[in-house]
Amino acid sequence: MMARELIITVYLLAFRIAFSFFKLWPLQQKTTFIVSFGQNVLFTVNELEARTDEQIVILKTANCSMPFREKENRRVLCFKAYAILDWFRSVYHLATSRYVFVDNYFGILSVTNFKKSVRCVQLWHAAGAIKKFGLKDRAIQERSQKACRRFLKVYKRFDHVVVGSDKMATIFKESFGITEKEIVKTGIPRTDLFFYHAIVDYCRKGFIRDFPAIKHKKVIFYAPTYRNDMSAAIHLDIDQLYKQFSNDYILFIKLHPSLREGFKNKHPDFMFDVAKYNTNELLLVTDVLITDYSSIPFEFSILGRPMIFYAYDLEEYEQQRGFWEDYETLVPGPLAKTTKEIVELLQQNSFDTTEVHRFAEEWNTYSQGHSSKKIIDFLYF
Repeated sequence: MMARELIITVYLLAFRIAFSFFKLWPLQQKTTFIVSFGQNVLFTVNELEARTDEQIVILKTANCSMPFREKENRRVLCFKAYAILDWFRSVYHLATSRYVFVDNYFGILSVTNFKKSVRCVQLWHAAGAIKKFGLKDRAIQERSQKACRRFLKVYKRFDHVVVGSDKMATIFKESFGITEKEIVKTGIPRTDLFFYHAIVDYCRKGFIRDFPAIKHKKVIFYAPTYRNDMSAAIHLDIDQLYKQFSNDYILFIKLHPSLREGFKNKHPDFMFDVAKYNTNELLLVTDVLITDYSSIPFEFSILGRPMIFYAYDLEEYEQQRGFWEDYETLVPGPLAKTTKEIVELLQQNSFDTTEVHRFAEEWNTYSQGHSSKKIIDFLYF
């Protein structure tokens, strides 16, 4: 832990020095995005480009897999320490942009003392929250006081935090230590996808091309939260699901890289690794979602389709991370602890989508298909 803190301290010192130097340059008509996940940024960037002449810079961190393309007025840089030239260019753009968007926690914000007129906008990557994070994350108790002070500095850097519901606004206030004045109730940009019928049809045709079985079979999408021990095994009996449902369903799974290597798929006509596909686009062709503590249900609920919550390690996970509410009361679908219980639920096929619709209304109050437009209106016009 001490070695980790030392590395972070040295890196942030180098960043602070470079940022202070580039702050000597004047601000430009430019917006920079620091990207970890990408979907919210993609929709926001597309709207911004359609309506303004703003110069756009996208800084892709190590975790970002979204393939942003460069355009005439858009630059895409590798924001990693080992990419030295791109790293310095990234710091320069952060120091000379009038708007900075982020979609995750980035420690550099603790030493990024922007000029007074600069606006820093948090486009958080989740539309809702089951497990606790930020200042309420139980893991924070194991971090040093110096690290905790750094967290607070990062959260204080947010001028605006975009939300899709009042419930999420309350969670952000507790997680980031912010107030109502930082909350922007414009909705989550990437949820616009679910309301664009032309895009929905286009995505479906693309999946049918890649997975022709979709034309006559339903799709089960297993999307678990990735844990530290995910390399051990898939905690789902694929053989059992294949035996019961291969005539009527196909199974999508996003295999973690640590699982993909050496994994032998015994049922290639039933189970498909969809790691390279965008999650929200996958949801468009999903008939039944199986998940656990992920934030995916908050967006999937907009489609009003059934969900099964496969919380095989519920007690252990709750003890480690903590939940905002009682898990069984919060989730809009039946709970399963074993594959056998999942099989029974699918066989019964008696899902109550009324609860799903209620859940959607509660968590997506402001996400009604125009969220990208509303955030651009709020900031630029």
